[in-house]
Amino acid sequence: MKRNIRFCFPLAMAALLLSSCNNSSPKMDDKPVQGSATATDGMRIAYVEVDSLMSQYEFCKEYMAVLQKKSNNARNTITQKGKQLQAAAANFQQKLQNNGFTSREQAESVQAAIQRQDQDLQELQSRLGAELDAETAKYNNALRDSLQNFLKDYNKTKKYDLIISKAGDNILFADKKFDITNDVINGLNKRYKSTLKDGAKKK
Repeated sequence: MKRNIRFCFPLAMAALLLSSCNNSSPKMDDKPVQGSATATDGMRIAYVEVDSLMSQYEFCKEYMAVLQKKSNNARNTITQKGKQLQAAAANFQQKLQNNGFTSREQAESVQAAIQRQDQDLQELQSRLGAELDAETAKYNNALRDSLQNFLKDYNKTKKYDLIISKAGDNILFADKKFDITNDVINGLNKRYKSTLKDGAKKK
């Protein structure tokens, strides 16, 4: 009675296509990005490497660790209860074959108990999966808001017309002069104040 167990969470962000905000802002302490990224017709564009952002932004590192721990805990719980169910089912089958029940009613009662155990396990798996999905959605929303709010302030002085995400091969080629990833990561980390308990932080 092998049960298919799947607990995972998305780590990739949705593609970012953010318009510029042309207001004034206090000057940032970060070193300006290399060059002045200007496309044809005077359009100023820039991109952010999503993989680097996910691996270097403290918010991402902390919350990915939390989500991974919750995912592992859920998987271990389901695995343990699945083994208990499998053992109960095997024991029932053995007793049934060896005429180990005193009556048909007793056998049916044990079988019904195993079926309830199986139903409870399915419901638990569904509930834990839904809880993890909700936590992941909360993280993704917080990450998106954090990035958008930062870029809004950041772009008050940079004045890019377009800031996009670069993840995998979604952009086949991009000149490094358009890369503002380090600027963004440094700025985000300077602004970030952890909301996690000390015990949950990465040491």
